[in-house]
Formats: sequence, structure tokens, C-alpha cells
Amino acid sequence: MAENFRDTLNEQLKNPAFKKEWDALEPERQIMKAVLSGRMKRNLTQAELSAITGINQSNLSRIENGNGNPSVSTLSRIASGMGMKLKIEFVPQEN
Repeated sequence: MAENFRDTLNEQLKNPAFKKEWDALEPERQIMKAVLSGRMKRNLTQAELSAITGINQSNLSRIENGNGNPSVSTLSRIASGMGMKLKIEFVPQEN
């Protein structure tokens, strides 16, 4: 029996259907991680980033929790509010 999230995830990733869905959500996880880690590195609260960007704090929370679907414009505003720029790139798929 799995003891923690990582063990459970590794077990579930052995299921091809689960792995396909997990892999499909990778871009969303990258956005979540980028927004949260960028905000934390700059010691900003969600409320502070909201004030800087004009983006509602609840929307920032949804983005960080993976429940939002931010536009490129919104992501650019978030990046700018953290003193960064948005970079989007296409990379070859892994086989």
C-alpha cells in the first residue's frame, strides 16, 4: 500500500490511461509552479500581487491551485507584476 502522495502517484502512473491524462496536464502544472514559485521568490502575498496586477486575488488563487484557465494576457500581467516577463515555447514531444 502506498504511504504518501509520491508513492501513490508512481503507482497510478503505471496505468497507461492515468499516465496519458497526467502527462496532458503538465502545462497546467508548470503554470501553477511558475506563478507560485515566482511569487514566493519575491516575497509577495497573493493580495500584494493582486494589488500590483489588478487581478482579483481569488483568480490568482485559482491559477496557483490549478483551477484557473488564465489567458496569455493574464499570465503576462502576472509575470510583469513579479518583475518578470512571460516566455512561452514549443518543444519537441518525448516519445
